[in-house]
Amino acid sequence: MTARTSAGTVVSIGPAPATLNAEGFNAVTVQAIGEVTDAGEYGKVFALVTHNPLSSRKTEKYKGSFNNGSITLALALDEADAGQVAARSALETDDSFTIKVTKQDGSIDFFTAQVMSFTTSVGSVDSIESGSIMLEIDSNIVPVAAA
Repeated sequence: MTARTSAGTVVSIGPAPATLNAEGFNAVTVQAIGEVTDAGEYGKVFALVTHNPLSSRKTEKYKGSFNNGSITLALALDEADAGQVAARSALETDDSFTIKVTKQDGSIDFFTAQVMSFTTSVGSVDSIESGSIMLEIDSNIVPVAAA
């Protein structure tokens, strides 16, 4: 069985790599973003391009441009967490940052992203002060198999 839970997944942030390949990403020192409760979904999505010739009446479909998407991290706020501090600092720049998603089985997805938001939710009396970090992926996703 190859299915697994998401438990144990760690999302980390660091400076942009010198090269956008596994070697470049592995050379970057990253900091885990603490207290992440949900890492959402991400991945390549193509735009649909259509063409409707009069003679056939059929809609022809093609792949157009693609977008590697975004990832929204839900988390409990921890102002002392180095990864959250790094993400909050990254929000104030136009730079891209390395994002490393280490999964339970040891496989890794690397990519660069821009930190687009870091929000706070105070919630109710029975809530944990939480927040979310929205990352716009601006490179290809580089998967690295578990060792």
